[in-house]
Amino acid sequence: MTLSRFIRPSLLALAAASFTLAAQAAPLKVDAAKSAVTATFKQLNVPVDAKFKKFTATIDFDAAKPAEGKASVEIDVASFDLGEPEYNKEVLKKEWFNAAQFPKATFVTSSIKPAGSGKFDVAGKLTIKGKSTDVSFPLTVKKEGSTQVFDGTLPIKRLTYNIGEGEWKDTGMVADEVTIKFHIVAQ
Repeated sequence: MTLSRFIRPSLLALAAASFTLAAQAAPLKVDAAKSAVTATFKQLNVPVDAKFKKFTATIDFDAAKPAEGKASVEIDVASFDLGEPEYNKEVLKKEWFNAAQFPKATFVTSSIKPAGSGKFDVAGKLTIKGKSTDVSFPLTVKKEGSTQVFDGTLPIKRLTYNIGEGEWKDTGMVADEVTIKFHIVAQ
């Protein structure tokens, strides 16, 4: 057997293996129409639900190898929808999201650990209004055919991120606790 006869099949096998690994490592495609990021808080002790209409998520996840998983979410804060145009304009101001200076809120994972039966503990960095903090939350992942559904709830304190400055720091008007929920559908 000549050297070229040996090298050619070896190179083809290496190329095929590399292609297979690259295909497996590709991020999942997020279905934005079926996905949602919402926030719930209390104003004068009455629950208020809002949603972010525009966000992108990049997810590279295999439930069999969660430690190798990575995810990032970028939220367009100007898309925050309280269901009332006047309120939607108000929250974009400096006292709230300051969307002109800080148009995006982001989350990037630092670790994903198995917690049993489709559940995972996720840690990462959340950045809102220029302030970054380390956060963690439970994640549930369900496989539905070729689709994976990621559900999680992340409680935060709005004042940690300077959301609600000046007179709006009063937690008697708007509670400090905010619950961010996400439902991400990807394949």
